[in-house]
Amino acid sequence: MDPYLGYEIALVVVLLYAAVVYALYRTGHLGPDRPLSLFGPALMLKTQRGRSALDRWGRFKRFWTAAGDLGIALSVVSMATIIGLLVFGAIASFRLTPAQAPSVSEAVGLPGINPIIPIGYGIVAIVVGIVLHELCHGVMARSQGIGVKSLGILWFVVPVGAFVEQDDAEMLAASRRKRDRVAAAGVLANFALTVVFFALLSGLVASSVAPNADGIGIQSVQSGMPAANATLVPGDIITSFNGTATTTWSNFQAAEAKTTPGETVPIVFYSASLGHTVSTTVVLATNPNNKTRGFLGVAVLGLTPPELKQVLVWPAGSDQGAVVGTVYWLILPLGGLEPVGGSTSGFFHLTGPLAALGSGNFWILANMLYWLAWMNLLLGLSNTLPLVPLDGGLLFRDFAASIAARFRRAWSAARIDQFAGRAVTVSSLLVLVLLVWQFLVPRLL
Repeated sequence: MDPYLGYEIALVVVLLYAAVVYALYRTGHLGPDRPLSLFGPALMLKTQRGRSALDRWGRFKRFWTAAGDLGIALSVVSMATIIGLLVFGAIASFRLTPAQAPSVSEAVGLPGINPIIPIGYGIVAIVVGIVLHELCHGVMARSQGIGVKSLGILWFVVPVGAFVEQDDAEMLAASRRKRDRVAAAGVLANFALTVVFFALLSGLVASSVAPNADGIGIQSVQSGMPAANATLVPGDIITSFNGTATTTWSNFQAAEAKTTPGETVPIVFYSASLGHTVSTTVVLATNPNNKTRGFLGVAVLGLTPPELKQVLVWPAGSDQGAVVGTVYWLILPLGGLEPVGGSTSGFFHLTGPLAALGSGNFWILANMLYWLAWMNLLLGLSNTLPLVPLDGGLLFRDFAASIAARFRRAWSAARIDQFAGRAVTVSSLLVLVLLVWQFLVPRLL
């Protein structure tokens, strides 16, 4: 079979899409005032339908005004946080070798490009996040008396999101506070969705998932090594090694470090296939990284099954502290622990009414909730970057204008607007530099 068949099919599909778009352009079906127009390479399918729904939802003006003010506050905190992370990353890049430097694909939060985002879960999550993000923009705009010209979907080979097209003239004529509420509404929606989907995942896992044992979960077993000879397989859980209870990853590492090649040691593990605990002995091999140490021949999880459940249910309750637990929740994909599947799902059994779903269906649902929360958090944070044309760019421009109006009272409105435009241009360039910095610097030093 052709190893490049998938890429070839994708190329053909993209070329067909480009041909259709070109044909629409040549026949006059594309244009700013037509139902079809372009937004970069994406096709915008516009409609006026749904505007009455935005009016109905936006009539609760006090609620949406308060929500918009909350969104502005959250956006300020988020903007400071993500800029701080970018600065930290730029400083840390001086200590990275070229091999350790992140790839460009790792910085792009798109499924199919970023290697840690699964394409199926990722596409569903990003479409849901973008659609509700844009919908909230539209509702907030109507609540603030700003018109909506159209709404619809963005199509690039497949549907990739949605949009709400505000009336640009009314946006510019509105006060800065009203305009900022509209800009921050999408960010607020993404953060709210993060909380909702996290809570659903937490309740789902808390009520339906139980670890098979308290120990170290085996991800893989090397063929011909002692673990394989002792019939350990991925999905089994080591509960004791050489007389040491392996209730943490560090306990297991410390116990293995005290052994020597050829030593016979006792091992206790929960067998996923047998459904009960097994006690046996193994003759250790030589550790390839340290010839004086024994070697079992397994790759294990950094988190025990109970620890993984704790992170999914309430990371702030981690034994290692709220901050560490939260970081664990965020980087589960980097550790190969999300989406949960294969041998990882074998570390648990289901309880309660949802056990009737079966392990496969249950974990599809749980994984979907995780990625919905994770992608909405990513969308919320990234949209607060002070970068044109993101929501954060508009917010930063108005923040700069507000500061200038407060401290430069003699300036005219035109000069304040000019200052704000330059400020957001500078901030956009600085963000781009910080984004590129961490990829280039380690490769140049």
